[in-house]
Amino acid sequence: MRLVILAIVLTALTGCVSKVVSTVVTAPVKVVAKTADVLTTSQDEADRNLGRRVRKGKKQ
Repeated sequence: MRLVILAIVLTALTGCVSKVVSTVVTAPVKVVAKTADVLTTSQDEADRNLGRRVRKGKKQ
């Protein structure tokens, strides 16, 4: 009986551990991606900003 309970507990813990590991592993990737997104200007943003400048009559 103890063996069955131990098997169930270990199976449950394996799921929890894998979830924590996946969160820890993907966190730095998400941080880097967000930082790159904040620091760079996409083509869409550049086009939108250029359109605003042109409408206001300002030069680049």
